[in-house]
Amino acid sequence: MVISLYKWLLLLPLFTAGNLFSDIAHQKLHPYYVSVTEIEYSHPDKEIQVACKIFTDDFEQALKAMYHTKIDLYHPQDKALLNKQITGYIQKHLHLKADNKTVTLNYIGYEIEGEAAWCFFSAGNILAVKNIEVFNDLLYEYKKEQVNMMHTRVNGDRKSARLSYPDTSMQFSF
Repeated sequence: MVISLYKWLLLLPLFTAGNLFSDIAHQKLHPYYVSVTEIEYSHPDKEIQVACKIFTDDFEQALKAMYHTKIDLYHPQDKALLNKQITGYIQKHLHLKADNKTVTLNYIGYEIEGEAAWCFFSAGNILAVKNIEVFNDLLYEYKKEQVNMMHTRVNGDRKSARLSYPDTSMQFSF
């Protein structure tokens, strides 16, 4: 069936409005609350690299509640202040131990990818890793439905786990 250009032009506003309503509904009521934390040990660099992917709308709400101020990850008024707020939040809610030694995460920065923010951290001067303990309660204070996925990689060996409220800790052995 061939639809004429005229009919397409008449139907276009309906398709556009449907996408707009879908986008608005997703922003306000997306049906899942999940973050992904990637933890990788680089033996040549003697470094643990961490990347956290969090929905921007949820992350903004959690930062707003913690710092009692408006947060805009897309267009920050003060990028240096926002970086300090992100660092403080992640360091409060994500802790690592490598072989029973506390790992201090150093903030590198963040970037926006679609509807999510990637936050990057690293910890250097780590000679080897056989066990990684993770405490992760990212966004638990915001939504009890929050699920935190974690992927770890050491010497090419990848392991994954999922934490759901109220669980906060997981150990990976390599």
